Amino acid sequence: MRYTKQEFATMVLGIVVYVADIGADLWVANKYFHEGQYLWCALTLATGLLSSLVVQYFSYTWFKDDGTHKPSWISSLHLLQAGIFTRYWAALKCGYQAAFKTNNLEDGLIDGCTSPIHKSAICAMTDISMLRLFRAFLESTPQLILQIYILMTSDSSTPSQYVTIAMSFCGISCATVDYQLALRKSLPEKKNFPGIFSKLIYLFYKLLTLTSWILCIALVTVLSITSLVLLVFLWLLSICWVLKQHTTFCTSKGPEIVYRTIVGIILIFTFFNVKGEKTKIPLIVYYTARGFITATILYVCMSCKSVFNGKIYLLSVIMVVIITLILGIIFLISYYAYFHPRNFYTQDVVDGPGIYYTQDVVDGPGSERTENCRMRGFLMQ
Repeated sequence: MRYTKQEFATMVLGIVVYVADIGADLWVANKYFHEGQYLWCALTLATGLLSSLVVQYFSYTWFKDDGTHKPSWISSLHLLQAGIFTRYWAALKCGYQAAFKTNNLEDGLIDGCTSPIHKSAICAMTDISMLRLFRAFLESTPQLILQIYILMTSDSSTPSQYVTIAMSFCGISCATVDYQLALRKSLPEKKNFPGIFSKLIYLFYKLLTLTSWILCIALVTVLSITSLVLLVFLWLLSICWVLKQHTTFCTSKGPEIVYRTIVGIILIFTFFNVKGEKTKIPLIVYYTARGFITATILYVCMSCKSVFNGKIYLLSVIMVVIITLILGIIFLISYYAYFHPRNFYTQDVVDGPGIYYTQDVVDGPGSERTENCRMRGFLMQ
């Protein structure tokens, strides 16, 4: 468990993307405002504000739980929606010291335990990756659906719209993969991805299944805005599933309720293992249901194709939905069958009723982390 120069570079890129994303949102909202499209402007700003409030709320809650900063000034920064930059600054400062200022003698492994500087850098990285995951599914995904809906219902389009949409798909998928990398980095008993190819397989699985589903939602929204009640229904089902799991991510009841609400939203769009337990049956049920709902939506769209009024090539969009879903499922099966990190383990470990993970034999006793780790109660894959 060492914090590397590559991870530091990724952190730097992350803050650049974060600032650029905020700037792009404001630019698009300003464009809609000057064009007189006040509803689109309001919705664009609303999704950005909602995600920012949630990110700041959890960031402040974690600061209080960790007891590393005085609430008197840290609360003011979070109220001004700038608390996340405090986290980035702390992560960059600690990460730079771990990646560039230490050497093997100073920060070497002592009795199988990672040195404090590397632990601090990894923990800071994982906290930010969790907040980025929240932002991806609370802001980027709704805004992506909104932009595709606008594209499908408008009389004209520009190449920049297609580029923005394509980059958003990749951005959401990369945030999901980045979170998965941070998860495995922060938990000693979880093996890292064995190589770049396994990361790409996982990326394509997320990218393609998300692309198919978001296009489906956009199509059904064009048919009727009231069709978004489907998302509410799926969210309620997800909430029921999360409640059934009795999650214990937060240290108090209020944040835990908010957390479960957010997890319900994430589960609308992609599958995650809520408690780190066996995933085979839930995964099969999730994507079987996804396939059935997708087929139903496409059938309804074909039956009501006159609603689209020739503004989009409906058949082409349907073909993209089908192809991306099939390819996404193929990559999903390939990932779990051949490229999941557990396939490179040699020893199974049981950690309580119904909780299994595998451990590398060479790790041996004493490799488990003894301190509390937020990732242990968060979404796993």
